[in-house]
Amino acid sequence: MVRRIDVTGAGGARLAAWEFADPPKTGEIDRAPGVLLLHGLMGRASHWASTARWLSERHRAVALDQRGHGQSDKPPEASYTREAYVEDAEAALEQLGLAPTVVIGHAMGALTGWQLAAKRPDLVCGLIICDMRASALGAASQREWEDWFKAWPVPFATLADVRKWFGEDDPWVERPNPARGEFYAEVMAESEDGWRPVFEPEQMLKSRQTWVYDAHWEELAQVQCPALVVRGLDGELGRAESQEMVRVLPHGRYAEVSDAGHLVHYDQPDAWRAAIEPFLDHVLTP
Repeated sequence: MVRRIDVTGAGGARLAAWEFADPPKTGEIDRAPGVLLLHGLMGRASHWASTARWLSERHRAVALDQRGHGQSDKPPEASYTREAYVEDAEAALEQLGLAPTVVIGHAMGALTGWQLAAKRPDLVCGLIICDMRASALGAASQREWEDWFKAWPVPFATLADVRKWFGEDDPWVERPNPARGEFYAEVMAESEDGWRPVFEPEQMLKSRQTWVYDAHWEELAQVQCPALVVRGLDGELGRAESQEMVRVLPHGRYAEVSDAGHLVHYDQPDAWRAAIEPFLDHVLTP
């Protein structure tokens, strides 16, 4: 079962939240620990479907299409601030009745998670940070992303072309990566002239611009709940930085997933589950 729940975010933005399993039975909702899943830049809630399904065996797991992504509103560029993303997650938790919750975030979604945990400790009882750096990435990184978007051969004629380009032909791909191809196929929609992303690349760059130039160590140090930092061995978060993040977090823990890149939960779903389930059991078991 898939169930969509509309929530209202910052500035009145309409956001789509999703449950990918049967919700808890009447009378059990209040007792089921909540989990909020936040995708990364260019992602969507459906990327969490497999994680949400096994979580839903014992928890109420909801994945959010963040602003500009999936089936949520795509407001003007000026609305793509860090504050807006955090306020959206805050509003979703309150309207869904999930709090206090564990927030599981990938990449940009992880940054939103720890900024929310620092701002509203009453809403977040646990945090999982998946492959997101706390250091500033800088102007060169932003220029690389601008050039990368320009290199996309859109529109794609078929979804098979999407999978092949992002899984094999993309200059950023060091070796064939079918999971990466599937990941990007999931954020494409068919238009009159072919397949295009469901997001606006300009809005993605605007979103990234609001955090790429700054470091986020101070907010990380303000996270008072238990937190797990997860990295893929071939991801973007290096071992030294991830372990420094664990040290800075007041209650930090560390896990890594071998044979995984940046898309840890997508590359190795079974190993991902094995890495985070003990932490969830510790945080959410009464």
